[in-house]
Amino acid sequence: MIKRDDLLVMRAIALCFKPFLKPEEALIYCNLGRTQFAKNCEEYGIYKTNSGYYRKEDIDTMLSGEIVAAVTSTPPVKLRAA
Repeated sequence: MIKRDDLLVMRAIALCFKPFLKPEEALIYCNLGRTQFAKNCEEYGIYKTNSGYYRKEDIDTMLSGEIVAAVTSTPPVKLRAA
C-alpha cells in the first residue's frame, strides 16, 4: 500500500509535467493563496482557457516576473472573486 506522503510526492511531481493546470493545482504550483493568486493573474494578464484551466507556461512567466503578452492563444475569461 502507498503511504500518504508518497502519494503527495507523486502528485507534486506529476503536477510539474502537466501543460494545463486546474485552479486548485495552480494554487499549489504557485504556493499562493486564492486572493494573492487572483491578484497576480490580473496584474500579469493571465486568464483561464475556455475549459477552465490555466496554461502552465503563463504561470511560469508570471513566477519569473515577466509580463505575459496581451495576445494569448486563448481568449481571456474574467476571474470571479469568491
